[in-house]
Amino acid sequence: MKQGLVVKSTGSWYTVKDEEGNRYECKIKGNLRLKGLKTTNPVAVGDHVSFEYREKDSKDQNRPVGLIFSIEERKNYIIRRSQNLSKQAHIIAANIDQAFLIATINYPVTTTTFIDRFLASAEAYRIPVVILFNKTDRYNQEQTDRLLQLVETYLSIGYVCIKMSATQKTGLNELRELMKDKISVFNGHSGVGKSTIINTIQPNLNLKTREISDYHETGKHTTTFSELFELDFGGYIIDTPGIKAFGMLEMESWEISHYFPEIFRISEKCQYNNCSHTHEPGCAVKEAVVTGEIAETRFISYLGLLEADQKYRPAY
Repeated sequence: MKQGLVVKSTGSWYTVKDEEGNRYECKIKGNLRLKGLKTTNPVAVGDHVSFEYREKDSKDQNRPVGLIFSIEERKNYIIRRSQNLSKQAHIIAANIDQAFLIATINYPVTTTTFIDRFLASAEAYRIPVVILFNKTDRYNQEQTDRLLQLVETYLSIGYVCIKMSATQKTGLNELRELMKDKISVFNGHSGVGKSTIINTIQPNLNLKTREISDYHETGKHTTTFSELFELDFGGYIIDTPGIKAFGMLEMESWEISHYFPEIFRISEKCQYNNCSHTHEPGCAVKEAVVTGEIAETRFISYLGLLEADQKYRPAY
């Protein structure tokens, strides 16, 4: 039995890279299922699997094939809801080491609402996030001051932030060091410089991804399957059609505050254990917003997610 990493998924076939760097086209053993998770695909890009290599496909004797027998436990995964009524999910990718969120103060504007929703989603998926503040070479003094304010806010929460200019190649060495030997995914508004950053880090990568749209829009994408693209300096970038659907999934109202680390930490001091931080007396979180310990923009983002969850929650 061989061990390998799933680096490409095209539906019924999976490309698996073994520990020596060899690649095999594999199918799934017929009775392979994951316990406790109803999905349309038992195996996803990023999975660590056990497989056997067989010389010929039973149905196509001219095609060598491997057979995947088992999957190692995942540390995290991103799912996309199935479009049909089966209530099943499609696993976009698994075992992601980090997500890079590209934000710009202008050209275009990245709102704190967008940033905070992405961060909360990543917290829910247990995926660490690094915020890349791009296009620093284009900002005037007012915009630069805004940049420094946001960096201070997110650093104080515990997020890694990098100030960079892809066109002037500043911040790229720091980014490469963070990406080395890890599986990474990128996200951000259309026009923030995602393609420029990736192509500068790894020329001729030729990702099929187009600039990804914001949280609410459908976006444009040409990829019909997921794939890990190997980096020359070690590690992988995920290219997948589903990253634009990286949104709030299976999150109850009471859970939302858990995905704002500074709110969750301070909520221990609230008078009520189930405090929603909206109307209750003795709320330490609201007091922290007044004193500046919690950024007002973060609290507004939290309230927005809370309101959206209640608005779209079924009445039954």
